[in-house]
Amino acid sequence: MTRIALVVSDVDGTLVTKDKILTDAAKGAVRRLRDAGIGFTIVSSRPTIGMRFLIEPLALALPFGAFNGSSIVDPQLNPIEQHLIPTSTAQRSLDVLNEFGVDIWLFTNDLWITRNPDGEYVPHEKLAIRTDPTIVRDFAPYLSSACKIVGASSDAALLQLCEAAMQKAVGAEATAVRSQSYYLDVTPPGHDKGTFVEAMAKRLGIPTNAVATIGDMQNDLAMFAKSGLSIAMGNATDDVKRRATHVTTTNEDEGFAGAIDLVLNKNSGGDAR
Repeated sequence: MTRIALVVSDVDGTLVTKDKILTDAAKGAVRRLRDAGIGFTIVSSRPTIGMRFLIEPLALALPFGAFNGSSIVDPQLNPIEQHLIPTSTAQRSLDVLNEFGVDIWLFTNDLWITRNPDGEYVPHEKLAIRTDPTIVRDFAPYLSSACKIVGASSDAALLQLCEAAMQKAVGAEATAVRSQSYYLDVTPPGHDKGTFVEAMAKRLGIPTNAVATIGDMQNDLAMFAKSGLSIAMGNATDDVKRRATHVTTTNEDEGFAGAIDLVLNKNSGGDAR
């Protein structure tokens, strides 16, 4: 297998704990990568502003991906590449989410917008992205600048059905996939975590099989498919684990650091299992 030159990691369920903590072990693992001459970056369904708190402790020097890779920004949060959901598709997405009765959020490049300040997952998202929502009565003025639309619900089975209905409704005009069991993300068409891996490999002048990816959810499968080495977290679903080349421990048991050790061991010629 080709030597790994870049590691791309998901954030929630992977790099941070369920309480959104970046552990000392995770920070130390990224330092070990840097000392070994291996690049590191992150890609997430999070908005750009929700990744800001990771830049300094991880000493991120490479561009990173927000909104499932449909936006790429530099470590100063300047946009390198940004795509939007077509306005008509954004409206269609809202129609589907309303039909299923789930809470709706809309993200622009710099705003998190909701009609319901008391939504079940609003406190969770405030903790995760360290930003308060903007409360509106109508999403219409923001549809033309939508980077991501989210359906949030604690009913995982309902959201899975909603995902299938959304994929049918938007077709090739958007990407619709769950980033957590409780979040269904709708993002711009033609861009996902896999295209982010391709963009970063091209930027660094390396083949995609020299990229290792780490993740835990369905939206990470696109980057697994584009990388030479893919590592599923122990907290991932069985389907995600089956489609990864390796499985580490959970994000509550330093699984990210374990994944980095696997990459370093593989590069040194050791057994990558």
